[in-house]
Amino acid sequence: MNTNVQEKIISGHKTGGLVLLLVLALYALCVPCMITASAMGLGWLNVIGILWLSLGWILLCGLKVLKPNEALVLTLFGKYVGTLKGDGFFWVNPFCTAFNPAAGTKLGQSGDVAVPNNILSISSQGATVTTESAGSKKISLKVMTLSNSRQKVNDVLGNPVEVAVAVMWRVRDTAKAVFEVDNFKEYLSLQCDTAVRNVVKVYPYDMTDNVDTTGDGVADDGSLRGSTEVVAGRIKDEIQSKVADAGLEIVDARITYLAYAPEIAAAMLQRQQAAAVVDARKLIVDGAVGMVELALERLNEKKTVELDEERKAAMVSNLLVVLCGNHDAQPIVNSGSLY
Repeated sequence: MNTNVQEKIISGHKTGGLVLLLVLALYALCVPCMITASAMGLGWLNVIGILWLSLGWILLCGLKVLKPNEALVLTLFGKYVGTLKGDGFFWVNPFCTAFNPAAGTKLGQSGDVAVPNNILSISSQGATVTTESAGSKKISLKVMTLSNSRQKVNDVLGNPVEVAVAVMWRVRDTAKAVFEVDNFKEYLSLQCDTAVRNVVKVYPYDMTDNVDTTGDGVADDGSLRGSTEVVAGRIKDEIQSKVADAGLEIVDARITYLAYAPEIAAAMLQRQQAAAVVDARKLIVDGAVGMVELALERLNEKKTVELDEERKAAMVSNLLVVLCGNHDAQPIVNSGSLY
C-alpha cells in the first residue's frame, strides 16, 4: 500500500470572521465609490468596482466553519495541501476544495452522516451507500460505532453460529483515510466482517476437549460463549492490523449477539438439556452413594442389626432406588421375620 501521503495540519487560518467583515465592508463601499468616481470622471475606478462586484464573492468560498472533533482535507487542483483541524472560523484559499470519498456513506449507528431519502444500496456489512453526496465533506474525528449485521460462521467444530459485533473506532490520520483507500468506511466494514470470520472459526461455541484455540499446540478450554472478552480482544487486534494503514484506530470491539444458527439451534438445545440431565443425575447418584455408605457405617457402629453381604446388597439396592428415583417411594411395612 502506498504510504507517501503524510498528514499536514493547516494552522493559523482562523481569520474567517475578519475576511467576512472585510468583504462585506468592501461591498458596502463599492457602490458609493463608483457613484463618486463617475461624478469625478474616474472611469478606471468604475471598472475596478464592477470587477469587485462580479468576482469579490469568490473570497467567501474560502470560509470554513468547523466544530470540535471535525476536520477538512483540502486539495488544490488535485494536490493535497493540508488538513484543517480544531473548532473555529477559518479562511483558506478559495480555490481549495474539501475531499472526502466517504461523505455519502453511513455506517450503522455511527451517526456521523445524515442519510438522504433515496438510498442506492445497503451492504451486508452494515454500511449504507447513498446516491447523493452528503452536503458536508467534513471528516468526524469522534469515536464512532460500527454495528455489523449478524454473520453466519462455522466454529472450529463446523457448527454454524450467528455472531454480531460492535466496533468503536475513530479516524487518526485524515490523509491516509482519504487517500490510501477508496472509501475508508466501507473498507473498515469489510475488514470487520473478515476479522470476525477469521477469529470465530478458531473457537468452539462451548468448551470442548482437545481443541487448541491459541495456536500454541496445547489444548485449552477457550470457547465463544465462555471466553467472550478474549474473543473480542482478538477481533479488535485483527481489525486494527488491517486498518492501520488506512489511518483508522480501533478503540474497542464487543460481541453483541452470539447464538447457534436456527437450523441446528433445536438440536443443540436438546444436547444441552441432555448434558444438564446427566450432570444432575451424576450429582444425585454421588449423593445417594454417600448416604448409603453413611447408613451402613452407622448401623455397624451402633450394631443395630447384623447384616450379611446379601442383605447389605439388598439394602444398598433399595436405598439407591429410593434416593435416585423420580417419584416418592411407597413404604411397605414387613411385619414378619427379616429372614
